[in-house]
Amino acid sequence: MGLTLEGCRALVTGASGGLGHAIARTLHARGATVLLTARRADVIARLRFQLGDRAELYPADLADRDAVGDLADRAGRVDLLVSTAGIPASGPLLSYEPAEIDRALDVNLRAPMQLALALAPAMVERGAGHLVFISSTAGKVASPGSSVYSGTKFGLRGFAFGLREDLHGTGVGVTTVFPGFIRDAGMHHDSGVRLPAYIGTRTPDQVANAVVKGVERGRAEIDVAPLPLLAGGWVAGLAPSALAALQRRLGGDRISKAFGDAQRSKR
Repeated sequence: MGLTLEGCRALVTGASGGLGHAIARTLHARGATVLLTARRADVIARLRFQLGDRAELYPADLADRDAVGDLADRAGRVDLLVSTAGIPASGPLLSYEPAEIDRALDVNLRAPMQLALALAPAMVERGAGHLVFISSTAGKVASPGSSVYSGTKFGLRGFAFGLREDLHGTGVGVTTVFPGFIRDAGMHHDSGVRLPAYIGTRTPDQVANAVVKGVERGRAEIDVAPLPLLAGGWVAGLAPSALAALQRRLGGDRISKAFGDAQRSKR
């Protein structure tokens, strides 16, 4: 059984971004009280004004380790966590400074784990709750220039699936959502990098609807990506070297370099 969204308190991290906006709006429309958190307080303040009732603000920078525990304390009761916050972390490992790697790990992996640790015990005690983690197709398939980002997203997938087993039978569900390239908002859109036509994209609303499906139906994993990217995930599990060779032939290294150059300032 899944969690009923009507009347629940949903903490959405990364609520200042395109995916976070879409997820918060969709949960609010389903009757949830949305607890909006992000580093950019002015952006989530505008979103709260647009949503009206049943929206609360909890600004926090998840790269600050102390801020993560403080956020959980300030939010109070949380029935649903949607861990959306993330940084691009694009580019080859040798182009990174140590502090940049730490920041990617803190935001993309450590913060979701620590928030789950802080919030899940009360959910277990109540016998109801749900934890959603927004990963990426990069959490199933690694490409050139994705070692740091894929490392965090592969890690998030493993954590979430293991946590789901830990919480089996408690009434608390765990779902991981794997978006591909998203148009109109988000990391890919903000980068301005043009993709080959055969790759395809999805929308922020499709990701938000996947979150709802995962919560209400108790799904373990949901992909939000077109067939070519889904196929890449299947092949990666069976023949990763063959897929890597195909990516190089199709120009994956050039696309990855473009992302790395466009997103370097966001590390």
